[in-house]
Amino acid sequence: MKQGDLILLVSPKGKRYLRRFVPDMILHTQEGMIRFADVAEAGCGGAVTTHLGHPFRILRPSTYDLVKGVKRSTQIMYPKEIGYVLLKLGIGPGVRVIEAGSGSGGLTLALAWHVGDTGRVYTFERRPEFFALSGENLEAVGLCGRVSRFHHDIATGFLPDCHVPGDPLTDPSDADALFLDVRTPWDYLEAAAAVVRPGAPVGFLLPTVNQISELLAAMEASPFEDVEVLEILVRRYKPVPERLRPEDRMVAHTGFLVFARHGGLAAYRRPAPLPPAPGPDNGHADPDAGPDDARAGEDAATD
Repeated sequence: MKQGDLILLVSPKGKRYLRRFVPDMILHTQEGMIRFADVAEAGCGGAVTTHLGHPFRILRPSTYDLVKGVKRSTQIMYPKEIGYVLLKLGIGPGVRVIEAGSGSGGLTLALAWHVGDTGRVYTFERRPEFFALSGENLEAVGLCGRVSRFHHDIATGFLPDCHVPGDPLTDPSDADALFLDVRTPWDYLEAAAAVVRPGAPVGFLLPTVNQISELLAAMEASPFEDVEVLEILVRRYKPVPERLRPEDRMVAHTGFLVFARHGGLAAYRRPAPLPPAPGPDNGHADPDAGPDDARAGEDAATD
């Protein structure tokens, strides 16, 4: 464990503390104080006790933990939606993805985690308070280096004022995927189609069926096709062997997801057929000659 590593401390009651490791730090909790020097001795996977004797487990945080741990002043996307978005958009190392509507930065964080050091996330946020908050959350988990953040209204397009053609930090053109978490995504379909590569997947998050209807109507006249509309529900169970049953409460509807693909380039057309092969007069075999004719030619050549 080295300075700056992210660690997750879990109390006996399940309360979670996501922190960066600093050797001389002391964490104050309701169960007592934890010396990070003791955390270093125990290591990840171990446990450390507070000065009041309460044990805390020490874990390496997963992407799920990072997303759930962000500071928020907006409704964030839940991991159940984020996981499906990552798969549908094909997010992985080296991918260049555009996001509009940074919000608190939950999805931005997950995208940045999965594109790796060779990929890039281009995220746009119009409101200054959300732009600042999402930046703080990315900084807290050390992922700012994979993200180009723009305080920019996409009503004017996806090319920010600092845009330099061909610059991987400021030019999102020809992106591999795009996701919009904005109130009226149908207003930006033309701009979205212009900034992603042909055939690229795109996604949208919307809270109401009215908005979905308007988006679907607009997509009929857009270059996007292969449309999918869905919502994802997760029902948790009480993990008690003697009385296994669902939890009394569940987080049900949190948003609708819509996915599509850029229609791509014009359909490939097979070129005109090649001219027939020359006949025997040009010193080539007759294409209409049968097997017996071919053998006769071979016999004549032998004589």
